[in-house]
Amino acid sequence: MLEKQLLNIAQEFGSPVYVYDSEKITSQYKRLTNAFNKVKHLKINYAAKALSNISVLKLLKGLGSGLDTVSIQEVQLGLAAGFSPETIIYTPNGVSLEEIETAAKLGVQINIDNLSILEQFGTKYPKVPVCIRINPHVMAGGNTNISVGHIDSKFGISIHQIPHILRIVENTKMTINGIHMHTGSDILDIDVFLYASEILFDTAKHFKNLEFLDFGSGFKVPYKEGDIETNIEEFGKKLTKRFNTFCKEYGKELTLAFEPGKFLVSEAGYFLAKVNVVKQTTSTVFAQIDSGFNHLIRPMLYGSQHEIVNISNPKGRERFYSVVGYICETDTFANNRRINEIAEGDILAFKNAGAYCYSMSSNYNSRYRPAEVLWHKEQAQLIRKRETFEDILKNQVEIEL
Repeated sequence: MLEKQLLNIAQEFGSPVYVYDSEKITSQYKRLTNAFNKVKHLKINYAAKALSNISVLKLLKGLGSGLDTVSIQEVQLGLAAGFSPETIIYTPNGVSLEEIETAAKLGVQINIDNLSILEQFGTKYPKVPVCIRINPHVMAGGNTNISVGHIDSKFGISIHQIPHILRIVENTKMTINGIHMHTGSDILDIDVFLYASEILFDTAKHFKNLEFLDFGSGFKVPYKEGDIETNIEEFGKKLTKRFNTFCKEYGKELTLAFEPGKFLVSEAGYFLAKVNVVKQTTSTVFAQIDSGFNHLIRPMLYGSQHEIVNISNPKGRERFYSVVGYICETDTFANNRRINEIAEGDILAFKNAGAYCYSMSSNYNSRYRPAEVLWHKEQAQLIRKRETFEDILKNQVEIEL
């Protein structure tokens, strides 16, 4: 998107505000499907947790996407957005059997990641098709906060426990129709992912009536100028060749499934915030904005870097700033970052703000969550209202004291 368009949105809808470019989401979706266009049956399940606004879900449904969900609420959101149950996969972690039963009754694909629930569910519902999530013990990314394939991860059933899985399946006579893995985010080394894929193929050989193999996602997107990203085209060629070979060995054309979140929406998102104060100390110039980690927690939680652009003064000379928020905690977005000269009232745009940004926001310090806007067909459309004081009080119950 152009700086002028973003400035107009900040002026029309106020700040802070999240903006998503539907054209970028569409192009990323097509880029992924094109990379695997030699696979006979391909299914892309968008990871709703990345950005769960119902308008974004509808956009992706219109592109042909299915939906990857991790909670019963995300399942319900998907159904409300028009996804049919059979296009939704439900992959929770640490939830009750009751929640899984509720999802099963809605008709979505169940994906189970622990032995206890697998045995309980299989005993009660042997005819309900179940996917099994394995942990290949392979780290695709280097950050243990976002890599979920390491040996101490709470996600998935260890590949070393496959004999236990087979015993449960045999004893319960349950129906297994898919095998799933997800190594985590920021995959750069394609060969490491392909190595993990071999583990998935080996696991699949134990099950004779599979319909699909789900390889998760975690493709890295560039967060700053010159940043490296997953070569999705090269990856598509290599995995397609191996997957098609496996299908011949298996004796059946299986569906190849992915569940991208960040890859589809991250680069489409911008977070716009206004500079309240420029504060000079003995060693630092702070640009203090009308936001904080209540709206964008990733830099504080993961150490993530978002490129910050002063769209009010895009051609100004660069100076060093530390961009911080208004929360009564340390909420530093950037330390000594080169940004075009900032004045009070300027609008700063945080790039790559489409994934795990609004969806991780809160009301900390009793601040309102921001508005969300979709830039679609050259028009800015409000897709979530900014919260008000009534929203803060809505579910509180005032008692007589």
